[in-house]
Amino acid sequence: MKLEVFEPAMCCPTGLCGPSIDPELTRIATIHYVLKQRGFDVARYNLASEPNRFVENAHVQAEIANGLETLPLTVVDGEIVKRGAYMTNEEIARLTELPVEAFAMQDGEKPKVRITLKK
Repeated sequence: MKLEVFEPAMCCPTGLCGPSIDPELTRIATIHYVLKQRGFDVARYNLASEPNRFVENAHVQAEIANGLETLPLTVVDGEIVKRGAYMTNEEIARLTELPVEAFAMQDGEKPKVRITLKK
């Protein structure tokens, strides 16, 4: 399964910089990190930094021709599954067959993620 998210223009690839960080972008960054750690093929494309990705995908190109309010767009295996909003934790859990707890706070704690630092 390949999960791609086509996002509106942001200041950087993640949108996680600047004085006020959108908590929704933090949630999506966490989910994508967890999915990558578990071996899922996921990608986020920012309209400002990767416009070629939007042009190369005929379905996405057709969607944004009608207006950019359709962003963010979520595409799974080439099929648009959500428009105008990010998928919820529950939707991603159903899609990936992972427990929703993998993406959400449990008893006030963030999901545990193991990271490896490269030397």
